[in-house]
Amino acid sequence: MEYRLLGSSGLRVSELCLGTMTFGGEADEPTSHRLLDRFVEAGGNFIDTADVYTGGASEEIIGRWLARRSRDEVVVATKFFWHTGDGVNDYGAGRGHILRAVEASLRRLRTDHIDLYQVHAFDEAVPLEETLSTLDDLVRAGKVRYLGVSNYAAWQLQKSVDVARHRGWEPFV
Repeated sequence: MEYRLLGSSGLRVSELCLGTMTFGGEADEPTSHRLLDRFVEAGGNFIDTADVYTGGASEEIIGRWLARRSRDEVVVATKFFWHTGDGVNDYGAGRGHILRAVEASLRRLRTDHIDLYQVHAFDEAVPLEETLSTLDDLVRAGKVRYLGVSNYAAWQLQKSVDVARHRGWEPFV
C-alpha cells in the first residue's frame, strides 16, 4: 500500500480509502467487519463514512469494529450536513446542527475524536463564518483533528479557505 499526506496536513493516509456507504445496508455487520479487517491487513488505514449513511448504521458498525482495535491504527473520516431527523434544524452547516452532529458521530463511532470531519455540501443559507468558526472550535476542543469538504464547487472551497485564513481559523486540508 502506498501512503500520502492528506492535503496540506501531516497526516499520512493510504492512497486507497475504504468507502462505507453500504455498511448496514447491502453489507451486513459481519460482512462489513470482514471488509474492514481485509482492508487493514492489506495496509489500508483510511476509512470514510457519513452520519447519514444507512441512517447512522455505517458509523455504528465502524464504531463496534474500532472498539476491538488500536484507535491510532486507522484514520476515520466522516461527514455531516444532510437530514438526520425531522426537525427544521436537523440538517445544514449551522452551529447547532454541527455540534449535535459531531457528538452523535463520536458516540456512534465510539471514539473521542474524528480524524477528518467534512462538510458534506455547501450551505448557502448559513453564514460561512458560522460554519467555519464552529469547525475551528471543534478542532481546538480536540474532537476533530482535521477539516475537509465534499461536494463543494471550486469557488466555494476557495471562499472558505480565504475566510478561514483571514480569521485565523483552522483551514480545510
